[in-house]
Amino acid sequence: MKKLEINSKAKALIFDLDGTLADTMPVHFWAYKNILVDYGIDFTPELFATLAGVPAVQTIERLNQQFGTRMNAEEVGHLKEAEYEKIMYKMKPVEPVIELVKKYHGKMPMAVGTGGYTRLAWKTMEILGLDNYFDILVSGNDVTHPKPHPETFLKCAERMGVDPAVCEVFEDAELGIQAAKAGGMMATLVTDFYEITIGDKI
Repeated sequence: MKKLEINSKAKALIFDLDGTLADTMPVHFWAYKNILVDYGIDFTPELFATLAGVPAVQTIERLNQQFGTRMNAEEVGHLKEAEYEKIMYKMKPVEPVIELVKKYHGKMPMAVGTGGYTRLAWKTMEILGLDNYFDILVSGNDVTHPKPHPETFLKCAERMGVDPAVCEVFEDAELGIQAAKAGGMMATLVTDFYEITIGDKI
């Protein structure tokens, strides 16, 4: 496995959560699949891949457009998150990224920037034993414009008190990479450093 290193110019680190620190993508997939079957949608790994990094409510809105369904996006988005919460204990850490967190903890500012809900994001951090490594977490509840808009990461930089140009963002989704670059930050895709299989039973 390739070793994940930080950019030599980085003075602060920002981590996405789902798929970056936590291998939660298989859990999110099954949460969607279990809920959407009631709406006649066969939620496949291929379909899920097209929605990486998109928050739950916007995901339901996109599925409505794609399948001609009339799901209440807020309601079904919350149903999905409730289903996710029931099975989230099955998540695994993304070890190469966790190693980086532990290596630089206390040595440079670090933050988490996620499209997920605040409460579930902190619960994820607790499951992984990372809640003591981060004081700053910007979630989907804290922003008006989700990724690929840079607002999430810019708020992280602001709360850390650092210039966006010296922040390195670690992401698993193209939307997140776009958000980091739009904010004038360095961006690293972490999926090159671990294997992930969506769709297998968890």
